[in-house]
Amino acid sequence: MIVLNDDHNTFDHVARSLANVIPWVTLEEGHRFADRIHNTGQAIVWTGAQEPAELYWQQLKDAGLTMAPLEQH
Repeated sequence: MIVLNDDHNTFDHVARSLANVIPWVTLEEGHRFADRIHNTGQAIVWTGAQEPAELYWQQLKDAGLTMAPLEQH
C-alpha cells in the first residue's frame, strides 16, 4: 500500500494517521514515513493480505491521505 505526497497534509497528520491505522506503526515510524513520502513522492507503508490492505487503505484515504490505487492480486 503506497501513500503519495501531496500539498495539503502536514507531516504530523500523515504520521498520526499512519500510527492510528496500521497496528505496528509507531508515531516515530509514522514521522519517518512522512519524511520519506515528502522527499521521494511516495512510500510503501504496508504490504500484506488483500483484506487488511483494503481496510487500511480506506481508513487512510478517509483520513485525507493521498493513496495510490491498490494492486489487485
